[in-house]
Amino acid sequence: MAYYSAQAPKNCLLYSLLFLLWQLVSAQNRIKNLPGFEGPLPFTLETGYIEVDEEKGVELFYYFIESEGNPEEDPLLLWLTGGPGCTGFSVLVFEIGPLSFDLQKYEGGLPPLYYRPDSWTQVSNIIFIDSPVGAGFSYSHTLEGYQTSDTETVGRLLKFLQKWLDKHPKFNANSLYISGDSYGGKIIPVLAHEITIAKESHGAPFNLKGYSAGNPITDRHLEKNSKVPFRHGMALISDELFESTKKSCSGEYVNPTNSDCAKYLDVVQEVNKDINGEHILEPYCKTYSPRPGEIHSRTIGKGLYNEEVPLLSSGLPLDCRAAAYELPGMWANNDTVRDALGIRKGTVDVWKRCNLDLPYTWDILSTVPYHFNVTKKGYSALIYSGDHDLVVPYLSTQTWIRSLNFSIVDDWRPWYVGGQVAGFTRRYSNNLTFATVKGAGHTAPEYKPKECLAMVARWLSGESL
Repeated sequence: MAYYSAQAPKNCLLYSLLFLLWQLVSAQNRIKNLPGFEGPLPFTLETGYIEVDEEKGVELFYYFIESEGNPEEDPLLLWLTGGPGCTGFSVLVFEIGPLSFDLQKYEGGLPPLYYRPDSWTQVSNIIFIDSPVGAGFSYSHTLEGYQTSDTETVGRLLKFLQKWLDKHPKFNANSLYISGDSYGGKIIPVLAHEITIAKESHGAPFNLKGYSAGNPITDRHLEKNSKVPFRHGMALISDELFESTKKSCSGEYVNPTNSDCAKYLDVVQEVNKDINGEHILEPYCKTYSPRPGEIHSRTIGKGLYNEEVPLLSSGLPLDCRAAAYELPGMWANNDTVRDALGIRKGTVDVWKRCNLDLPYTWDILSTVPYHFNVTKKGYSALIYSGDHDLVVPYLSTQTWIRSLNFSIVDDWRPWYVGGQVAGFTRRYSNNLTFATVKGAGHTAPEYKPKECLAMVARWLSGESL
């Protein structure tokens, strides 16, 4: 009896340690091969879950790709996708990751993946996260867990980062940057601000060095108000219409206060109704998967343009970028793919590239004060804008940056890639850099991957663009 009583506590401790180890291993999944990709992956990919709300059972899913350069010394980026409700996988395959889908060669079945060299993983370790809960493969054990907001998302991301670093201690010393674009721009400076507070208040081990934000949603009033002058500057409306609208609205184009202003704004909308807001030079296409036998069933420009559209052998339209957005759903909803990614069965019935039906509250109206607070402390910031984006026009971004009243250190000038002008840049005091990406749309790296890789590589290394 004495033997068993003495051994029981030891056995319990051993079982507890084994259980904790099993939890750690089961939550992290190292992947060497992916369905749709020929051969072993030429980079290190890990997927996993981190619980960020124990009471409501919220689990955030992530994809982690180690730097293809020097993972021990290269920076660690946490990438926040837009929406809110778009998956980090969308950024991985369409913007800054080393994988992509080949729409041109797609003929049906499981979409094929190929390696893309113009990836930010050439110079950094990147965590692509499905946030907020309900995006991608992130899920909640309770219905209450899906009710979230800007501020709650920030709190959960802070906890995610703490736990992720606890499980990956070898990256604690790497320079940390919070990055993202579109609606991720609403969360980035707030999360960076909370990290600085955690460091100052109780010495949280975050090696934060700065943040980057592309075409970032920052202040919806500024962004909406900049669309009329942006349209005029891009020759989308006439001089006469712009002057009449400007005069009747007194330069205030949000919530018109008189009938003339409202009338002219309606005309502006009507004139531009078939413009692609994501990139004003690209076709405005709303695509859907064809039924068997269909060869040109597509809605183009809200159905106002009904000419035949050239199709690929798969039935997807050749000249519509949005057609490629259908491929991730075909891939991620495949059972073999889910098994490879380590997806927990029964947690997400149908994966969507962007789940825009989340019960989400926009409770941070403007993040300008957060930009000021973080950059005032000297943390480095890169704010960049694809200059053909109508969703978040570069004019609005320039407006809120000017409102910070930082002095100009390096005035407006072109920056180059391969001997060609890639955009224009201006550097301010407090380590804040603004850059345009010439010819890019709302998600700049998607349109100009080579240029954006050069931009971020220079910024991360402390060089001038």
